Amino acid sequence: MAQPAGVLWDMDGTLLDSEKLWDIGVRELARELGREMTQEIRHALIGASGPNALRIMFTELGVDPHPEAVEAAGLFLERRVTELMTGPIPWRPGAAAALDMVREAGLPCALVTNTKRSLTELALETLGRHRFDVSVCGDEVPHGKPDPAVYLRAAHLLGLDARDCVAVEDSVTGVAAATAAGCGVPVVPCEIPVPVDPSRTHRDTLIGLTSGDLELCLRTRLQHAGSRTC
Repeated sequence: MAQPAGVLWDMDGTLLDSEKLWDIGVRELARELGREMTQEIRHALIGASGPNALRIMFTELGVDPHPEAVEAAGLFLERRVTELMTGPIPWRPGAAAALDMVREAGLPCALVTNTKRSLTELALETLGRHRFDVSVCGDEVPHGKPDPAVYLRAAHLLGLDARDCVAVEDSVTGVAAATAAGCGVPVVPCEIPVPVDPSRTHRDTLIGLTSGDLELCLRTRLQHAGSRTC
């Protein structure tokens, strides 16, 4: 069984329990826009890049997406989430141990997130920069997830082919990006379910994750190459 050449980690909802912080921010933003966030809209935002999330919010809340209004909303959300992410952020169960297991195995690691660089730097205070060789953020590529650009760039920075890597994800949006990049994808859902697909592996938690689990994920992708869906 082939060992992955590298491991690419999603951040929000996969390593950190930060979706709850985003939940506070987007609900407060909805009220600023004179609306109330619904559970359906909130679920649609999970894993989305900043621009996509704002587009979804304005459309689904029925607010005129005037460029100035969208820009102001983006600034409001960034300021609020910055406040919420200043200080320790709760880990997802098993995430710290999983990161350390991969590092002890000598595998290159990348943090790959749709979150802006400024906010990611705050999160890295909790995650530990020493755990990652590189990091790529949604505002550093032309298009965030579900576009594969963030994963392709991360693999490139590691000097690897994305098809030889595994990408650990929690959301439908993230899984779509990782799959499009050609990665093996172990899925660990957080806030909402991710449809089961034979081209990827699924688990309830990162607790107990082993290098063998990552090898199985890569083998699963290879076995189902050409028949993957999201």
